Amino acid sequence: MGRDWMRERESYRELILENIEYDYLIQSHQLDRDRLDELVELMVDTVCSRRETIRIAGDDYPAEVVKSRFLKLDSSHIEYVLDRMRENTTYVRNIKKYLLAALYNAPATIGSYYTSLVSHDLYGGGERR
Repeated sequence: MGRDWMRERESYRELILENIEYDYLIQSHQLDRDRLDELVELMVDTVCSRRETIRIAGDDYPAEVVKSRFLKLDSSHIEYVLDRMRENTTYVRNIKKYLLAALYNAPATIGSYYTSLVSHDLYGGGERR
């Protein structure tokens, strides 16, 4: 792990910061910058992992699949994960594993979450008036 590894890591960090619109996100007063920075570091660690597989929520995925998904995350996915973290009231034993799963699953779950939220707002918890 020499200079090339550090250069690769920094390149991925810059790409991730650009992809998630970091400068835009840190301007939000509702956002916890420390949590945001934790997510960025976790994403960089994951994308730069030398493992062939990465464990997400108890399942092993090819590292390239996980890296590809993480590099496609944008600001809406990050806001979604941070919102879910803020709303979570249960104890999380292993926060790193929890965050890995939240980031990995964000593209697949964000649409359903916001659809249910809109339904809740429109119909008062799902019950039509």
